[in-house]
Amino acid sequence: MKIGIIGAGFMGSTHAAGWANTDAEIVGFVAKPGEAAAHQLAEQHNAQVYSDLEALLPLVDVIDICTPTHLHYAMALKAAESCKYIFCEKPLTRTLEESQELIAVCKKAGIKLSVGHVVRFFPEYKQAKALVDSGQIGQLAVVRLARETFCPKKAEDNWFVDLDKSGGVILDLMVHDFDYARWLAGDVESVFAKNILSSSPDAHIDHALVILTHKNGVLSHIEGSWAFPPPMFRTRFEISGSGGMIDHDSQATSPINILMQKQVDGKTPDIPTPTSPVSEDPWTTQIKAFYKALIEDSPLPVPAEEGLAALQIALAAIESARTNKAVNLETLPELSS
Repeated sequence: MKIGIIGAGFMGSTHAAGWANTDAEIVGFVAKPGEAAAHQLAEQHNAQVYSDLEALLPLVDVIDICTPTHLHYAMALKAAESCKYIFCEKPLTRTLEESQELIAVCKKAGIKLSVGHVVRFFPEYKQAKALVDSGQIGQLAVVRLARETFCPKKAEDNWFVDLDKSGGVILDLMVHDFDYARWLAGDVESVFAKNILSSSPDAHIDHALVILTHKNGVLSHIEGSWAFPPPMFRTRFEISGSGGMIDHDSQATSPINILMQKQVDGKTPDIPTPTSPVSEDPWTTQIKAFYKALIEDSPLPVPAEEGLAALQIALAAIESARTNKAVNLETLPELSS
């Protein structure tokens, strides 16, 4: 199976490393002409660099999209129209309408479309889900999730801080935990949110608190932050049920942490990512699971409809923070049983 990757930045190189752990062949990367990092990455994987998607499409079976969020829809649609399997980084698209159209096109053409909600593949989150499903903590009641880091930076065109392109901290970062909360506790009925930028639009940081009310009565309290100093990336969860609780803190082994804003040096990464202590990083595990579903023609580990559901929650949270009102979610046709 031949793979084409759109984007040769941090996530493109991360996905390439995952594909390198399968027996698939990376044929090429789509990147801007003259982008040195792209040529270095292509050389590392014995691949080529292409200046546009149209040139790469006839040569591959799978398109892996690792571009800024606002570009996902157009690129995925081109891949779907060429009947290519698609793996797309989260969030699936920038709007519900784009995701719904993309899912419809893929369904009609019989194309497998998956979205990169990688938190499901982190061992601590996966184990917690298994414990809840097996009834180890009784009836699920309250879920608390937190994802706290620094604001992503880029030397040119920092699309992360452009809310129209990225959706900000609520869509770009917290969508991970919206997906996990729904995976853990089921469909969401309503969303209420607060964040810094809604009241202070000139702030250079953002921090958000979101409450999800699930249809079964479970409450999820979700915290997301782009307000911490680099290279900080902390994740936490506390999952409570009628018979017990599961907790996790990525910094639990540190007796004291001093977090000071300071001048960033050249060693600090531009894009914050959580670490994992396992020998195989979760991005590789995710790619391998997707590839296995393709070659075995089995159900996808994270189908596109799951990405649509997480996107709907995130967009509702953005609207709630803007209006200071709870937002009730409609059942989308793609998500109805």
